[in-house]
Amino acid sequence: MVRTSQAENRTGEPSAAGSSGLVLASVESLAPYEGGKPLDELARELGVTNAVKLASNENPLGPSPKALAAARAALEEVHLYPDGAAYRLRERIAAAHGVTSAEVIHGNGSNELLDLFAKAFAAGGHHIVFAEPSFVVYRISALAYGAPFTAVPLRAMTHDLSAMTAAITPDTRLVFIANPNNPTGTHVGLSEVSRFLCEVPEDVIVVMDEAYIEYADAPDFPDSLKLRGLRERLLIVRTFSKIYGLAGLRVGYAIGPAKLVDYLNRVRAPFNVSAVAQAAAIAALDDTLHVERSRALNLRERSRLSTELSARGFAVAPSQANFICVDLGCPARPVYDALLKKGVIVRPFASLPQHLRITVGMESENDRLLAALKEVLG
Repeated sequence: MVRTSQAENRTGEPSAAGSSGLVLASVESLAPYEGGKPLDELARELGVTNAVKLASNENPLGPSPKALAAARAALEEVHLYPDGAAYRLRERIAAAHGVTSAEVIHGNGSNELLDLFAKAFAAGGHHIVFAEPSFVVYRISALAYGAPFTAVPLRAMTHDLSAMTAAITPDTRLVFIANPNNPTGTHVGLSEVSRFLCEVPEDVIVVMDEAYIEYADAPDFPDSLKLRGLRERLLIVRTFSKIYGLAGLRVGYAIGPAKLVDYLNRVRAPFNVSAVAQAAAIAALDDTLHVERSRALNLRERSRLSTELSARGFAVAPSQANFICVDLGCPARPVYDALLKKGVIVRPFASLPQHLRITVGMESENDRLLAALKEVLG
């Protein structure tokens, strides 16, 4: 059943003010975003000091040594504002992907860019379509700007692109697709994505959120940068937070038509990516060996974790990311709480009450997870 937001009324206008009178009712209905529990917080709450964090899809190898060296060098000039246009970073990204720098926009992580799309293109009450469950920022941004939206349920834990096409209305301005999807790790293949891009009306902006694309190895996994010829209004989002290991520095980017990028730059906050983050990201792009090592580790351990957990009778969604989504067959929250006490941090989701999302870590971290799960679940 397709879900349409309570923020949408018959005229498609944003919802009225909430009971406080200070904010939109849609904003009043929001709960603050809750990420993976930090290690320090677990130590404060439970006194566990030797925990492993497998909750936030971080690279267990950390950042590239080249990126760290570049960041340290950039610290010498932190009394100066960064280049607000991120000229060198955008030039390097453009060269890596064979586009022009006018087609690249930088963001404070990809999160800021996803929010910026809603702010620039849907804040006037235009309709948004996304899958559910998927990356929660799509919903948060729609509610924050009072934009009506339709959340289309996954089919077999995967985006149902046919249903998403059917959910598009004359008022639809944005469609978000996470490929691979977060939190399930599943993907939609090349033929499905290609057909979708051709079927969506020309005036709709399709956003392909490819935060985890470097981890994908499926033969049919699409690189949306190679599909730009299928439609003009296509924005492709990438990040330095995952395989590049720069989650703490917050750097993301999007590639799309120069006209759309120009509009986005008009509402983008000045100096949104720090000088340290820009320097580290440029160096990270040059360290292909670190990316290859990170990818190889993930492929090996993702396969091992999936096999081990499947052998124990759990349903594991086929993942193309650096995490797996596991159906425990029982309420997941008590298992999550029990794992915390054993120093293993994973991620539960209200939208998937029997599932845990588990980041693929180092071999020793994954072994600890498997042992803790065995103890908790017998």
